[in-house]
Amino acid sequence: MFKFIICFIAGIGAGLGTGFAGMSAAAVISPMLITFLDIPAYEAVGIALASDVLASAVSAYTYGKNKNLDIRNGVIMMSMVLLFTLVGSWTASLLPNSTMGSFSMFMTLLLGIKFIVKPVMTTRESMNAVSGRKRIVQSVISGIIVGFICGFIGAGGGMMMLLILTGVLGYELKTAVGTSVFIMTFTALTGAVSHFAIGGMPDLWCLLFCIGSTLLWARIAAKFANKASAVTLNRATGVVLTVLGLAILGVNYVK
Repeated sequence: MFKFIICFIAGIGAGLGTGFAGMSAAAVISPMLITFLDIPAYEAVGIALASDVLASAVSAYTYGKNKNLDIRNGVIMMSMVLLFTLVGSWTASLLPNSTMGSFSMFMTLLLGIKFIVKPVMTTRESMNAVSGRKRIVQSVISGIIVGFICGFIGAGGGMMMLLILTGVLGYELKTAVGTSVFIMTFTALTGAVSHFAIGGMPDLWCLLFCIGSTLLWARIAAKFANKASAVTLNRATGVVLTVLGLAILGVNYVK
């Protein structure tokens, strides 16, 4: 019963973060499983990534159905992210060990505060005014940056994508989140498969509980986000990220 409660709570946080902001479930689920269920870190990350796949996919479908998804540039950016995650990981293996696990936590908290204090109010018209060629170049460069940093420090992919899509590429918030969860579907699938192939199958009940809870709450969050106004969505996203950031920091402090 305790295992179910922890997985369900972890899934609530991960699902809301995914549906509202394209956040990786690994940032929430991994520390919860490691701290409260004593699950090995590698196994916990594999469970989190597997939870990410369906949650991101159903969120991307919901955003796409509401025409808040840029598939063409999302595919370009995703290709660069996957490729340069490998490059970043290889580069990190050549350097002395450094601990940067807190990167994703602080980014979640700071982004949450940012959306509350300075909301993204870019309109669809101004977003579409950017030329197709410029957008492709931006997607390639952004994918390289996100992928390399993710591979180098092992964290922060979803949050960095949201930051770059809104702050650098000038996407309005709903399209930014929709494109982010679309990309995360495939990056999470790649990560989950590699984790299970290397480390073997994880605790089956934890896996099922986390996937089910994350999927449920991601669906709820995505449906709400696509019906909300830009102001409401910014505030909701900001509050969710701020609370999750503080909660993750608290869980890691307990650990």
